[in-house]
Amino acid sequence: MSFAGTHTALVTPFKNGAFDREAFESLIESQIAGGVDGIVPVGTTGESPTLSHEEHSEVIQTAIECAKGRCRVIAGTGSNSTAEAISLTREAEKLGADAALLVAPYYNKPSQEGLYRHYRAIAGAVGIPIILYSIPGRCGIEIAVETVARLATDCTNIVGIKEAGGSVERVSQLQQALPADFEILSGDDSLTLPFLSAGGVGVISVASNLLPRQISALVRAWRQGRVEEAVEVHRHHYRLFKDLFIEPNPVPIKFALSLKNGMSGEVRLPLCEMSAPNQEKLRATLTALKIL
Repeated sequence: MSFAGTHTALVTPFKNGAFDREAFESLIESQIAGGVDGIVPVGTTGESPTLSHEEHSEVIQTAIECAKGRCRVIAGTGSNSTAEAISLTREAEKLGADAALLVAPYYNKPSQEGLYRHYRAIAGAVGIPIILYSIPGRCGIEIAVETVARLATDCTNIVGIKEAGGSVERVSQLQQALPADFEILSGDDSLTLPFLSAGGVGVISVASNLLPRQISALVRAWRQGRVEEAVEVHRHHYRLFKDLFIEPNPVPIKFALSLKNGMSGEVRLPLCEMSAPNQEKLRATLTALKIL
């Protein structure tokens, strides 16, 4: 199974503190109508750290039931506890997820050997494909190129990586060290086009919550050789890509969705609503790009 293309890192809608299933299903339908290749429930954008285990399973199950095989479902199942990550990944596999996305363990800052053993243990406990997720800005550590290469060699179901370290050069470094069929996905919307040009195969996107058709068109155009079309989509939306991160994700994208389709912008503490100046900045960008 290839994971090339556009996958949306879904927000988890809340209403009065509880998971809003109806809004979530509506969001998924908009993603499928927009042509995305897959959806990613309960990742960083889905506020996984503040979901209970029961909610975590409910959100994944809802995504699978709503998708009905019309797109891939990659469940976020990472944790800084290996035992918990194994439990979450087994549950996602049992529910029918197509793959699992596992962020590097955060806060406890393991060595590269510890990272290797963490992912090897998870891969050995399940049969579904696993996509690594390296985001040192949030986790405090990077999954080293050498560690990714060891895992790709030793674990047949570790098939790709979501790369969110902000370095296009690392795409080339990974390509040099990894088998040709190991897939590299951008974890930053503003770097999707540069990553594709360096050999990446797609994106796990925040912006596609709002713009599924446009982000899918960018990736599809590049992969089909329509370079100028892909560049134009990137240029047109670059300002938005940056402004969606003026405050911690997913606060800005939830605010944008509240303006666009009325979904609640509610987030869970310790996240909180955007400051008034940043709300106006993002609103101005959305208006200038004719999204509102």
